[in-house]
Amino acid sequence: DPLVLAKECTTIDYLSDGRLLPVFGVGGDVAPEFAATGQGTQGRGARSNEMLTLLTRLWSEDKVSFEGKYYNYKDVTISPKPKQQPLPVWIGGSSEAAIERTAKLGTGWLSGSAQTPAQIGRVITAIRERSAELGRPIDNDHYGCGLSYRFGSWEEPQVQRMAQQLQARNPDVDPRAMMAVGGAEEVIQLVEVLRAVGVSKFVLRPIASTDDDMLEQSRLIAEEVIPYVHKIP
Repeated sequence: DPLVLAKECTTIDYLSDGRLLPVFGVGGDVAPEFAATGQGTQGRGARSNEMLTLLTRLWSEDKVSFEGKYYNYKDVTISPKPKQQPLPVWIGGSSEAAIERTAKLGTGWLSGSAQTPAQIGRVITAIRERSAELGRPIDNDHYGCGLSYRFGSWEEPQVQRMAQQLQARNPDVDPRAMMAVGGAEEVIQLVEVLRAVGVSKFVLRPIASTDDDMLEQSRLIAEEVIPYVHKIP
């Protein structure tokens, strides 16, 4: 329910003193959340558009009234309002509909991890062009992507599993184009390639098999990569 979701987001933003960065996607055809919530996938794009419109209004307006195909509200409000005004709305997805949704309703865009730099660059270019046409250009610093990485080797079982998962989602592409495996140099190389196509934010996803392994991978990225990347002009 958009009203409940709006309240949840604003509460997190308020309690964290303006540190929430929400990202929204419509979900895949086989995403388990649809079955779990008793909803079908049909019309999820149009439903998401109504939801995003409602969220942005509820975060900034009082007494919001809305009559749509999926949602109807009369004089509803949430309180307190978010610390951030406006609260960011980052959107995921690479379809034509997702590009249009981002250009019309978003303040940023985030790709998944199963895309190559070339694929990501094409979407960023399309969003830039469409958002400019609509008179609401998106900040160049508001384009991000997920990045799976591991300080280790391609022969490790957890890396092989991740490579298989990524290739299942993007069958025509070598997983090595979508993952950084090795050491700091390999991670930095992929970051620089992604920066060249317009990415400025990174959701770093450690490839790990245990909690301790996850912590160690996170420690290595924090110590060996982040300080270097922050020095890049």
